[in-house]
Amino acid sequence: MKFCLNTTIVKPEDNEEIKNAVILLHGYGGDGKDISILTLSWKRFLKNTIFLCPDAHEVCAINPGGFQWFDLSVEDPDYVLEESKKAENKIKQYIDEIKLKYKLKNSQICISGFSQGCMMSINVGLTAIESFNCIIGFSGKIINKKDLLKRIRSKTNMLILHGDSDQVVPPSNLLDIKDFLVRNKINVETFMSKNCDHHISIEASSVALNFIKKNLIN
Repeated sequence: MKFCLNTTIVKPEDNEEIKNAVILLHGYGGDGKDISILTLSWKRFLKNTIFLCPDAHEVCAINPGGFQWFDLSVEDPDYVLEESKKAENKIKQYIDEIKLKYKLKNSQICISGFSQGCMMSINVGLTAIESFNCIIGFSGKIINKKDLLKRIRSKTNMLILHGDSDQVVPPSNLLDIKDFLVRNKINVETFMSKNCDHHISIEASSVALNFIKKNLIN
């Protein structure tokens, strides 16, 4: 079966049975291979988990060597919202394909993303008909709170992480996301990496792994 998104796949070692999946969504201008680096430290502790790292459906407008979930070079909130919803639908189609191929349910799937991928993870997680196991977002924000508020359908547990020195997506977005989720009675944990700019620190990766272990395998 071919997925609708080109995907870097990291399977369990030693042909272990697949019981869970972690989907990793890259940031603006990146690709699945970039974010698959996270699996190097995670897969040893998640033996029955397959990691799926898709390339976004569009070539990046400012970096043709990478991909985008939506175009960030256009500073029009209405355009961004419309394009992000198209990406949201594509990711949901992709998840349905994963569930069919590996015989998994939403409760066996963790969605994680960095930056623009974090934005998509939050939207996909909260607007799905059925809750996922958990959502992990690194260095992102909510695309449009007013729109998302009207479309919340599930209450997936979330972990939101950010670097306190991020100059690309200001770290104040972590508190903004937390406030939104708490107000809507969604369980959320947060973690701020010290002296960390717009990347995933080793410390943040470790915190995320522990969150996955707590939710996905327990």
